[in-house]
Amino acid sequence: MSGRFDIKGTPLEGLSVVRRKRMGDERGWLERLFCSEELEAAGWIWPIAQLNRTLTAKRGTIRGMHFQHPPHEEAKLVTCLRGEVFDVAVDLRPGSPTYGRWYGERLSNDNASSLLIPPGFAHGFQTLTDDVEMFYAHSAAYAPEAEGGVRADDPALRIDWPLEIVERSERDANFPNLKSLQEGSKT
Repeated sequence: MSGRFDIKGTPLEGLSVVRRKRMGDERGWLERLFCSEELEAAGWIWPIAQLNRTLTAKRGTIRGMHFQHPPHEEAKLVTCLRGEVFDVAVDLRPGSPTYGRWYGERLSNDNASSLLIPPGFAHGFQTLTDDVEMFYAHSAAYAPEAEGGVRADDPALRIDWPLEIVERSERDANFPNLKSLQEGSKT
């Protein structure tokens, strides 16, 4: 049997778009959300430490840009199960030639795509529909003491969010900008 995923690289090394191949008939379909053996080709080399599911009720909401500081950095495989999002990863790897650059991809149930985000990236998304459900596979458990973030609306990042930002958490709104993060924090 051929692989269950089509894997496409992005301009940011290590960041990949994973498109799931559905198998179906008149009853419906099946798709594999994760397979460590097949996703190794996209760079997933870690065990899954945690699985999370979120619901975001309102279109235009931004969640992010989140990461965990070393030694708790994590890889994520991010999937949209319902609705549609503009999913974004920002390269925060020290010494990376693409440090501070971002990549965005529309994820939805309809396009069966996920974003495989390696350690050293911040992650966030904007909901393009109401009632969005997201599913995450994490390579490390959440460590509150290692939580970090960068402002999703930082002019230095110039993320081209598709919609006006209508809602975000107070925590996300108060993350530092990239310059402050570089000057005062570890990544």
